[in-house]
Amino acid sequence: MSSESPSSAKKLNLERASNFMRQFRDPDSRELKKLSANQFMEVWSHYDGDGNGYIEGTELDGFLREFVSSANFTDISPDAVSDSMLVELKACFMEAYDDNQDGKIDIRELAQLLPMEENFLLLFRFDNPLESSVEFMKIWREYDTDGSGYIEADELKNFLRDLLKEAKKINDVSEDKLIEYTDTMLQVFDSNKDGRLQLSEMAKLLPVKENFLCRQVFKGATKLTKDDIERVFSLYDRDNNGSIENEELRGFLKDLLELVKKDYDAQDLLEFEETILQGVEYSSEGKISRKQLTMILLALAKHNQEEEPSTP
Repeated sequence: MSSESPSSAKKLNLERASNFMRQFRDPDSRELKKLSANQFMEVWSHYDGDGNGYIEGTELDGFLREFVSSANFTDISPDAVSDSMLVELKACFMEAYDDNQDGKIDIRELAQLLPMEENFLLLFRFDNPLESSVEFMKIWREYDTDGSGYIEADELKNFLRDLLKEAKKINDVSEDKLIEYTDTMLQVFDSNKDGRLQLSEMAKLLPVKENFLCRQVFKGATKLTKDDIERVFSLYDRDNNGSIENEELRGFLKDLLELVKKDYDAQDLLEFEETILQGVEYSSEGKISRKQLTMILLALAKHNQEEEPSTP
């Protein structure tokens, strides 16, 4: 009997070690403890094994098994969650937390699921997606203070500080805590690990409600109407002066660029702008009119229509 004891204890320790989520639960109540920014990052990095910015497939299965089994008062193995239980669990879980219904969990969705420091959670701006990419480009210009085409760590810290000011929480957050938040945000959103945020990385941190150009009508499925074009024009012509210019134009081009490129920086946007605008009698004043917008949108719909048959 005594010979069995060490092996069973060893087995118990192995199971405890193999369940990453167990350490974040209160030993008495089994409830999840409030995570700090660094702990949240640990959880995210652990389950996003391939570092692609999503917990999906076998990563998601592993997370769900460990999340559920760690709630037990007795140390049970994550394997105790049967396959059939997992299927049912995943369906309920995704319905509750997979907001954009893409079948995987992104960083924002995980942050809604796990209890976190309230001030850190604020930085994800869940309830406040930007109205359009025009607002995004205005924020970008405001915080890229050196005009480098990147948001560096000190610029990101200023941005996060202003977010907390806006939420009237800045007095609750020390400078050290703000540095921790900045480091964590960089770890989460700096996909290429160059220590700064390029345009596409910042766009993940500050999501836009909808890229209007992803709508079916621009995919060549139906004929573009005058109303469709008017709707797009008014979405980007935020000051209603009859032309799309400056941040309005950058916002439109950012949305257009996102249709063809997942990772992009300020230089990509600049080159894309030159390419697109060369074809539409672009005025040297840096504006596009309704007529030019119509040409671009018709070309987009035509391009998408031509690509459609080749998709399986």
